[in-house]
Amino acid sequence: MATMPKKKSLTVKRVFSLFLAYMTLCLAGGVVTSLFFLPAVLGANTVVKAVVPSLQVEGINFSVTDLPQQSRLYAADGTTQLTTFYSQNRIVVPLKKISEPMRNAMVAREDRRFFEHSGVDVQGVLRAFVQTYVKKGSQQGGSSLTQQYVKNVLILQAEESDDPIAEYHASEDTIARKMREMLIAVEMEKQYSKLEILQGYLNIAQYGRGIYGVEMAARRYFNTTADKLTIVQAATIAAITKNPNNYDPSVESNQPESQKQRNIVLDLMLQEGYITQKEHDEAKATPIADTLNVQTVSAGCSAAGDAAYFCDYVTKKILNSSEFGKDAATRRKLLYEGGLDIYTTMDVAANTAAMNAARNAIPADDASQFEVMLAAIRPGTGEVLGFGINKIYDTSPEATGDPSKSAMNYAVDEIDGGGTGFPVGSTWKPINLVAWMRAGKSINEVLPATTSVNLARDIPGFKGVNTWQVQNAGGDRATAESPLDGLVHSHNTTQAAMLKVIGLSPIAQAAEDMGFHQASIQKMNMKLQDDTSTGGAYQAPLVIGGTVTTSPLTMANVYATIAANGVECTPIAIKKITDATGKELTVPKAKCHQAVDPEIAQTVAYALNQFVVRSDGGGHAAQLANNRKTFAKTGTNENTYMLTGGFVPTVAAFVAVGNADGNSDFDNKTINGVYHNTWYGSYIATPTWKNFMDDYLTATNTPNDDSYGTPSDKYMTVSYSYSKSNTGSTSGTSGSGSSTSTQTGGTATDQSGTAGTTGTTGATGGETVTTPSQGGESQTQTEGQTTGGQ
Repeated sequence: MATMPKKKSLTVKRVFSLFLAYMTLCLAGGVVTSLFFLPAVLGANTVVKAVVPSLQVEGINFSVTDLPQQSRLYAADGTTQLTTFYSQNRIVVPLKKISEPMRNAMVAREDRRFFEHSGVDVQGVLRAFVQTYVKKGSQQGGSSLTQQYVKNVLILQAEESDDPIAEYHASEDTIARKMREMLIAVEMEKQYSKLEILQGYLNIAQYGRGIYGVEMAARRYFNTTADKLTIVQAATIAAITKNPNNYDPSVESNQPESQKQRNIVLDLMLQEGYITQKEHDEAKATPIADTLNVQTVSAGCSAAGDAAYFCDYVTKKILNSSEFGKDAATRRKLLYEGGLDIYTTMDVAANTAAMNAARNAIPADDASQFEVMLAAIRPGTGEVLGFGINKIYDTSPEATGDPSKSAMNYAVDEIDGGGTGFPVGSTWKPINLVAWMRAGKSINEVLPATTSVNLARDIPGFKGVNTWQVQNAGGDRATAESPLDGLVHSHNTTQAAMLKVIGLSPIAQAAEDMGFHQASIQKMNMKLQDDTSTGGAYQAPLVIGGTVTTSPLTMANVYATIAANGVECTPIAIKKITDATGKELTVPKAKCHQAVDPEIAQTVAYALNQFVVRSDGGGHAAQLANNRKTFAKTGTNENTYMLTGGFVPTVAAFVAVGNADGNSDFDNKTINGVYHNTWYGSYIATPTWKNFMDDYLTATNTPNDDSYGTPSDKYMTVSYSYSKSNTGSTSGTSGSGSSTSTQTGGTATDQSGTAGTTGTTGATGGETVTTPSQGGESQTQTEGQTTGGQ
């Protein structure tokens, strides 16, 4: 019967040969390079050459400032931290801001001869060799603290480069990997001091689930900072690195083992003379649970609470702006690893008021499932103050299909995380007034009633033959009236009459000058006059906001232009950013400029105030508290969206209410417990706007400003000839005959004739009104009824 060969005994000579081979692999390039020439290790040397073709140390950056660090997002006050962003939750701190007990605990735990060796601990390697190859025990690495730092950097750089092969080789369990680390460690110690290496390790090491560096560990476990860590706290943190998941003391089931490991560190600290016997005994006798003050670790916009939607907007701005890098990947790396301090324009009081107003209008879980979307901006600065969205911000897969949750901020453009926009309805009409006055016309000129516009005939430069039939909301009949009254009454037919006089192009241009653009990515950089495709914006219904789709933020900015004496600014969300070194980065600018003549802006503001305060106006529900002078305009688009925009000189806001996917209407709906068969902008959008404005203005103690909105005589006075065919009855003096009248602000005063009239009711009967039109031509319209003075 064949016999099995006897297993060779592990003779002293063979042990010594194996040890020489192991040491050679570990220290090649260091103090024992000459051992490569011994016959006992030639075989191993050949293997290493095959496994590691090159042992050159190149392209490795050990700078502590280049470690991935968390970025922090702040409100406009510069102190309220909204959230953090990170790929590794780390705040890098210099060694001088790490307590001495923490430094000593780390050295005692990981490498007690750290200050004696030159990168590789020979005694540690010998111990590991005996344990692994002689005693046949568990595999031991014998790694110095410097080697561990090298390993962490190599893994990190492989991850940063998205190089899975490099990542594998940086962590594989082979002698070749260990040898490479040793070579680099020896080289490192020629270039860096011991304290620099210790600083690097303390900042790069993992100290628990998602916790990197001692500063974040101090904050996580003890609600303190690294420079204040005590002996017992330092020992607890130092113990975690051996097994970050299982020794994490914030997990209750880990605490018995965490305490055992902490006590081992305390023993080592005593052994090395870092602490006294008394300090050791007191720390060891303290239950680990009694030392903890665990803080919640959360990051990203989901952790920002009511600021989540604003946070989302800021991140999109960073990822989309060339100021922060040449491409999206570079910008993302900067945000999540750059250690940025991002100071936003978000006003905490404004954002809180906006979110409350939106939720109170329609709760997130309301059966109607309608969205409320509010954006607020500071006139004359471009600073976005806050958003109000009635949905719960949630990016998790579980939120899909839950109508109470959303990760889309519908208050902004599609590229910034919103949708493709919403029709704006009658909130567009102030833009028409700007274009009208730019044409040199008075807002008190009486225009004929218009219910039909032939685009090819009536709009200069328009290419097409289609006809637009226009009517007023609620069945109001078309009447001859002024642009001012057309705004106060929100008559569509008056907008059509204005269109026939000045054309569509000036209106489109006025809108763009005031900051308007469409929200969809395809159209946001397209001029309105170029959007002539089927269903495009450049059609007659543009004058009632029926062909454009934009975001509430864009409309808030349009109203902000009126509020700022005609100064338009590009909306901005970021005031300042500093990087990990304290250097201030370039951020997108507001690019403020005079877009509208101040006299025109003031006159439009006057008209918006009249919409609110006049008895025949439709904006009474917008009147702000304490009789504050209010400028607002409501709107409704068909039966799908309710809208309100407005301002006071210090804040402009816009509200849109509807179903974001456009698949539902308001007809015969119960919303937040209220039923209407037909819904208008003043039913939900206007109270939401008012609630936001009142709450914010109260919270900020903003005083009333009754000086704004002073109309210019230039745009309030109009001279025209007319003849009356009968005697009209007014609240003033009646008279008959032919006269030349100058009308200002709705008050008619005869310059010649038999009698003057100052009326509030107006004249009834046949009246021929002659008004100038574009190109100096005249249009004559005979109406059975006209609206008289205010």
